[in-house]
Amino acid sequence: MFKMFRYLKTEKLSVFLIIVLLMLQAYCDLALPQYTSQIVDVGIAQSGIEDAAFSYISEDTMKSLQLFMTEEEIQTVSSYYEKKDQDYLERKDLTKEEQEEVAEIFRVPVLMILGMSQAEQSMDVATLVSMYENEMVTKEELLSMREQGLSQMEDVSESLMEQQVLAFVKTEYEALEIDLGELQNQYLLVTGAKMLGLSVVMMISAILVGLLAARTAARIGCSLRGNVFKKVVGFSNQEIDHFSTASLITRSTNDIQQVQMVTVMMLRMVVYAPILGIGGVIKVMATRTGMGWIIGVAVGVLMLIVTILMMIALPKFKKMQSLIDRLNLVSREILTGIFVVRAFGREKHEEKRFEIANKDLMDTQLFTNRVMTFMMPIMMLIMNGVTVLIIWFGAKGIELGNLQVGDMMAFITYTMQIVMSFLILTMISIFLPRASVAAGRINEILEMKDSVCDPIQTKDQELKNVQGVISFENVSFAYPNAKEDALVNLNFTANPGETTAIIGSTGSGKSTLIQLIPRLYDVRQGRITLDGVDIRDLSQKKLHEVIGFVPQKGVLFSGTIASNIKFAGEEIDERTMMEAARVAQAETFILEKEQQYESEISQGGTNVSGGQKQRLSIARAIAKNPPIYLFDDSFSALDYKTDVTLRRALKEKTAMATVVIVAQRISTVLHADKIIVLEEGKIVGMGNHETLLQTCEQYMEIAKSQLSEAELKGGLSS
Repeated sequence: MFKMFRYLKTEKLSVFLIIVLLMLQAYCDLALPQYTSQIVDVGIAQSGIEDAAFSYISEDTMKSLQLFMTEEEIQTVSSYYEKKDQDYLERKDLTKEEQEEVAEIFRVPVLMILGMSQAEQSMDVATLVSMYENEMVTKEELLSMREQGLSQMEDVSESLMEQQVLAFVKTEYEALEIDLGELQNQYLLVTGAKMLGLSVVMMISAILVGLLAARTAARIGCSLRGNVFKKVVGFSNQEIDHFSTASLITRSTNDIQQVQMVTVMMLRMVVYAPILGIGGVIKVMATRTGMGWIIGVAVGVLMLIVTILMMIALPKFKKMQSLIDRLNLVSREILTGIFVVRAFGREKHEEKRFEIANKDLMDTQLFTNRVMTFMMPIMMLIMNGVTVLIIWFGAKGIELGNLQVGDMMAFITYTMQIVMSFLILTMISIFLPRASVAAGRINEILEMKDSVCDPIQTKDQELKNVQGVISFENVSFAYPNAKEDALVNLNFTANPGETTAIIGSTGSGKSTLIQLIPRLYDVRQGRITLDGVDIRDLSQKKLHEVIGFVPQKGVLFSGTIASNIKFAGEEIDERTMMEAARVAQAETFILEKEQQYESEISQGGTNVSGGQKQRLSIARAIAKNPPIYLFDDSFSALDYKTDVTLRRALKEKTAMATVVIVAQRISTVLHADKIIVLEEGKIVGMGNHETLLQTCEQYMEIAKSQLSEAELKGGLSS
């Protein structure tokens, strides 16, 4: 999960805005239950009367209440009321704090008057007012009565006292003939409007959060795909071999998609759930219902269940991504080699291979899904159980006068919000482990240390005019984790204007040797120089600019014939392209096509033959017109006639360039200026054809296997 938070660093502003909007949404969400409670308790049960701060009060009632107020309280209350007409006083427009102050001042006097009216053998309030006015009772005596009354009320619940005070206010309004129906409707309309406003704000916040979260996740996904692709493009063959092509594709697509999807959910839910949960706890504590223990039990049970389920499912989530890799690998192998599979009648065998990989993935997915199916029913059971407990104990509180119906409804809502926040976190926890694994696999690519990298200080400036002299100086090379070297102590030089050919038996290291020149691998020992400069001291961009490389397997890209030949750079014009196609002997079959150079090439060049694909690959290198040409057994798919014609045209085109050819056929290297014979990674012969026939036994054996006696004696005519 922390790996995923790292991706959010680049989107700090969006994340900040999302958090602000989520806090606003949570505030509205948490405020609504309180308003619902007020509608039930105040709007319906109390006819819209909020507190003891009388909106209207008769002068007689005011005098009665002032009996039990201090001089300071009397002065404060008097400043808040003005005489509307001869019948009653009306409260001025007050702030919320001032209204609460007035209500608190009136509360105790109202309770005192109610107590006097309920007590047996007690004087009535009017008599007490008369006695105070005639100085028969002092203010100190009245305040002393107030203190005694307060001590007697200590055992009475706050809720019950509040209801008695509000009932007194309601009676006063009725005595003044105030329209309680209008007062109630006004309160309900105002409170309902507030709820509607909060709902609208909450809706707008949720929409904006959704938009920002989707946008942020899309940007992160786009950035990750770009970074992964950029990193993979810079990989040497060693890193490609380490990951495998199927795994790289999965990591670049499926894994990043997992991260992107969970990022949206994380921004919308994971951030919102704690805000909602903590806010709900604060609100529950403020309700003072005495039922907070119910939430504690619910949260404890939820955490225990989630922990158990995660411990069971998490290892399977981690395994799932590797199983997807395996399925992709099997699918890719089968689809790539489908013609071989059919030719050998191995369809059933390959179907079985695919079925095993497919079933392993299905079994793992089913296991995790089965584990997670328990989560929702358990959550609903806990939520319903909590609701029953709240109603059970809340009903007892209402019966005793310690709790109001609206407060119980608000408590249920807040409890559901708290449980819901845990439910949200639990639901996201289903996706988080898999996304966390995916993020780890992505980071494995991004944090992979390149085995072939550019030096801090390059020597590109020393090669302004490249001649093309390639020298191998005591070069040895071993593949990663190999016990023996693939190439051992190689020393030779390929000069401009010459063709240097590499020949040898299968597995002798020919392709490995030629792949060292463009630094597809780096040497283990010794060095390779270009015009006297170690190629490791050059930037890869500079090195690749001066090399035209034709791999053993011709690679074409989806597009047209023209786009593939011009692949080397935008500077290649139509004339250069056509000349390259002519030299590569591709012109004939290109012109036979209806759209000629604009003919479509499908992905991988599957709509052209092997020989045509190889010729187009050669044309691509020729169009670049580099000072160095590398041909890795690039003529193997050509017929003898085309091979001879192509080499003759190529020799004219590359007369001033350095040409290195890897070949299996003697006929391909016969006229090379220098032939190097490899055997088990070592040079066992070097020279031209005639010299090697006399001095190199291995070359003689290859020649005997491919040439007739007459050809061995007289050589082949060009």
